[in-house]
Amino acid sequence: MSAAFEQMGPPMGISAVGLCKSYGEKSVLNGVDLQVEAGTIFALLGPNGAGKTTTVQILSTLIAADAGEAYVVGQSLGDPDAVRRQIGVTGQFAAVDGLLTAEENLLLMADLHHLDKREGKQRAARLLEQFDLTKDAKKRAATFSGGMRRKLDLAMTLVGKPSLIFLDEPTTGLDPRSRRVLWELIKELANQGVTIFLTTQYLEEADQLADRIAVLDGGRIVAEGTADQLKRRVPGGHIRLQFATAAALQAAADRLAISTATLDEESLSLQIPSDGSIPALRSVLDLLEHSGVHAEALTVHTPDLDDVFLALTGNGSASHVPAPAAVKESVR
Repeated sequence: MSAAFEQMGPPMGISAVGLCKSYGEKSVLNGVDLQVEAGTIFALLGPNGAGKTTTVQILSTLIAADAGEAYVVGQSLGDPDAVRRQIGVTGQFAAVDGLLTAEENLLLMADLHHLDKREGKQRAARLLEQFDLTKDAKKRAATFSGGMRRKLDLAMTLVGKPSLIFLDEPTTGLDPRSRRVLWELIKELANQGVTIFLTTQYLEEADQLADRIAVLDGGRIVAEGTADQLKRRVPGGHIRLQFATAAALQAAADRLAISTATLDEESLSLQIPSDGSIPALRSVLDLLEHSGVHAEALTVHTPDLDDVFLALTGNGSASHVPAPAAVKESVR
């Protein structure tokens, strides 16, 4: 056991240190460290081939890491049976049996979890109700839409009452309405205390759901934090001041004297680089107040996760992304 684990003890979420995995000469994971608090939604972002699915497969005991160690829900990966008793896994494609009805799929999972028939039927009924599938309980899963199959797949994962669920790109191929329905179900599970480990390529999905996000690229974690923290790490954030007249715009530009500001005469606006933080906004408001010029409107624009993704993965370079403090200085 590493010194890191000896100091902190086994966590009840996920803690991984130095995970490595290679296939022949191809290195997929190169020392991945992860910390996921119990009862939270954690999203792992990354381009195709970044190692997201491999990470899930290792943490869910489907494959072994070449190096590193991890605890999942308080259990070492060295005891895979103990881990499997407390987790559920939903992959990229629904694993339902199309020849069985929705109810029969759930009862099959109850049998696999060695529940007695009465408890299995009760649990199946509750899950059918929770996932709004009661009216379709007797229909074959092959007749279901993609969204219904994904809901049934997630319901099947919950038959064993896992305390942690791995969702590997769970909304792939779903239409926007079905995706949002699944989002609400995932939020509800987290509110009930279930830990969610989510991989996705839908950046809006991570933004909507995740308490914390890690960006995986080239087999390494290149950034981690809340959605807002990650957005503040990339350039492009700014404060936009709108003025009523060209004269007021020019007066503000002259009196604020911010070298990095951009003046747009057509829209009568002044754009000032900012990380979107409260101290940065307060600095601009103080400068504006002391200038004696009145602005008609002020809006704060921050980069979205698309910007984060492009800046930190592929041709982007994390080493060239300015820290929030550097951006903040531009408005002082």
